[in-house]
Amino acid sequence: MMDAQHQQAIAYLSHLDEDWAKLIATVGPCNFEPKEQREPFEALVRAVAYQQLTAKAGDAILAKLMGHFNLSAQNSFPTAQMFIESTFDELRHCGFSGRKIETIKLIAEGTINGLVPSRPEANCMTDEALIERLTQLKGIGRWTVEMMLMFTLGRMDILPADDFGIAQGYKRLKKLESAPSRKILAQISMAWSPHRTVASWYLWRVPREW
Repeated sequence: MMDAQHQQAIAYLSHLDEDWAKLIATVGPCNFEPKEQREPFEALVRAVAYQQLTAKAGDAILAKLMGHFNLSAQNSFPTAQMFIESTFDELRHCGFSGRKIETIKLIAEGTINGLVPSRPEANCMTDEALIERLTQLKGIGRWTVEMMLMFTLGRMDILPADDFGIAQGYKRLKKLESAPSRKILAQISMAWSPHRTVASWYLWRVPREW
């Protein structure tokens, strides 16, 4: 069941133009649900695992990771200290590339030293403050933090303009010859504010045969 926030977003986006109205009618209700139990540390590690991979490949890496630490409960995840104490070869065996291992180690260290905020601290920070702070970590770009903002903190006005799927979705939605650049898409998306997270959710779901 959609909450009032989702209903408001859908009503707003549906009135933008006929294309948006058709898309929302075709895809159906928005069932976007952030993982409210996750800490920023876990969200960042998960986002790194999926970087430049298909969802299936990312799922496989995380499954191996959980198996390595003998964790099977749905709500459990390795701690930052576990990652720090793990060897390169152990994490490599789970499927992480060398660069991702370096990034994950830095995320773990940042969690222990306080650079990566706790959930309560993150809840008190603005989107841009979190992006500025977390992109200090090597290997963490704006897109990775935006995934955390959307899918963990539940921020409702996020548009990952660097996301390939969103750019392609907008291209299909508007029947463009080429996808818009990051800068142009960011400008266009201002018309969707303050509901850009829900707009992103729908753009990821624009049918290929539109």
